[in-house]
Amino acid sequence: MRIVSKTDIGKVRRSNQDSYSSGELPGGVAWAVVCDGMGGANGGNVASATAVKVISEHISSSYREGMGSNSVRMMLESAISAANISVFDMAQSVDTLAGMGTTVVSVVILDNIAHIAHAGDSRAYLITGDSIEQITRDHSVVQSLVENGTLTTDEAKVYPGKNVITRALGVDERIIVDYNEVPLEKHDSILICTDGLTNYLDNEDILSVTKNNNFYEYPDKLIKLANTNGGGDNITVVIMSL
Repeated sequence: MRIVSKTDIGKVRRSNQDSYSSGELPGGVAWAVVCDGMGGANGGNVASATAVKVISEHISSSYREGMGSNSVRMMLESAISAANISVFDMAQSVDTLAGMGTTVVSVVILDNIAHIAHAGDSRAYLITGDSIEQITRDHSVVQSLVENGTLTTDEAKVYPGKNVITRALGVDERIIVDYNEVPLEKHDSILICTDGLTNYLDNEDILSVTKNNNFYEYPDKLIKLANTNGGGDNITVVIMSL
């Protein structure tokens, strides 16, 4: 398993409210988590960093060799729920952190299956050589408008409220988590990222970078291109490949 990752402040923001972590577990298992914080300069940083810390620790301490798909799903959902409680309690108890929250996308790759859990508009993609597929569904106002036919896909890209999300970790006492399982073949990759990447790159842009560069250059090349196209937000990329 190969893992590469990078985060960048972008060209506009004064601080980086994204957080991420990744690692490997016994038996060739790999995991990663990416969070995009919201709620002001302090709140966003605290929310994403807290969530990543709790989720990382939960995965590392809960994983056992021989776990089946249901157990991995429960582990991910439990990790995100624990992070939700931590962020929510902090937001309730510290005035300067009131209203903070964070997106989350987390993946565990076990026995050539990617187990993916997410809430918000940070995304996961499957990249298979000549193709790219978005796995996650954005929990956002603009995504709902596209799905009900109010906006086209092209209109959604420039919609003024495109960054308004409908689900986030730490906002309520409970969090609803979407879950996907994706079978992987040799050389397939899973990319997880914040919207600082996907707001400035189309799927074709991402695929072009992964087709025309060395694996270990992917994060640098993707972030550079997102900054070239505007860089209006923090950008975080983690790519895992068999």
